This record gives sequence, C-alpha cells and structure tokens, in this order.
Amino acid sequence: MKKILTLVDESFEDLELWYPVYRLREEGCTVDLAAKQAGLYHGKYGVPCQVDMTFDEVDPDDYDGLLVPGGWAPDKLRRFPVVLDIVRKMNADNKVIGEICHAGWVLISAGILKGKKVTSTVGIRDDMTNAGAEWLNVDSVVDGNIVSAQVPSSLPAYMKDYIRVLNGQ
Repeated sequence: MKKILTLVDESFEDLELWYPVYRLREEGCTVDLAAKQAGLYHGKYGVPCQVDMTFDEVDPDDYDGLLVPGGWAPDKLRRFPVVLDIVRKMNADNKVIGEICHAGWVLISAGILKGKKVTSTVGIRDDMTNAGAEWLNVDSVVDGNIVSAQVPSSLPAYMKDYIRVLNGQ
C-alpha cells in the first residue's frame, strides 16, 4: 500500500486538494494531510479540511509521494523551512512529487526545478522559468519524479500521470 503526504494551509484550491486525495484513496493509498498545526482549514471556496498532523511530525521516509495543491496556500507553505526540507528530502529520494497550479511556488522555493520540464498556471510561468525550469503549455507534465499540472481542468490528466509514476510505470 502506498502512502502519500499532502501539504495544507488556508486558501488551498478546493478541487486541487480533494480530487487527488479521493483519487489516490480509490487506488488504495493512504493519504495523510499535514499543516503548520492540527485543526480545520478551508479552501478558497470554503470546503473544510481537517488536518491531524503537523509539518514537524512528518517523516519523509514514511511516504512514497507528495502532493502540493494550488490555490493561495502554496504562497504560505513555501515560507516554512520544514516544508522546504520535506520537499527537498522527498526529491532527493526520488519520490513522486505532484504540484498543480500555484503549487510550483513551493518547489521553486525548495530549489528543485532547475533543468526540469514543468507546467503550472500561466500566472507563475515566469517564476518557473526564472527558477531554471522549462515551462510547457500542456495539462500535465512528467519529468522524472515530478508531476506538474496547470489548473483544475487538468486534474484527470494529472492524476493519471501521478498514479502511473507512483506505480513505477
């Protein structure tokens, strides 16, 4: 059984959090949610999310993959050194890392995009290229262990790619 970590903060993009969580649970994965503190968080459109684990309680070695939802949460998430350490460790261990929309900001701040092919919302395209990535205008991109996607309508392609990489295909 695969175990996935999802990073949460206020104003996550509701679909970009819940669609992947439910899709991976359908695949039989355990999906844990972590945030700065345990408690109730809300998406941009008000959908609640109960988080029971803090970033400090996360051991990246316990996980097969990472999901970073978009929305405005990534701008907050990238300010936590422990979050950046989690991302760097999981990348160094070649674990699958999924990011969608504005979530690329977290990977940029972790310094792991140089030389990678990625996509994101057009709004952070310049940020991605300035971080040394090659930005592609497509729904979903796989480059090694990193799976990136543009916007909520990209979710079906994104999750097909994420699950394929997670399963070593």
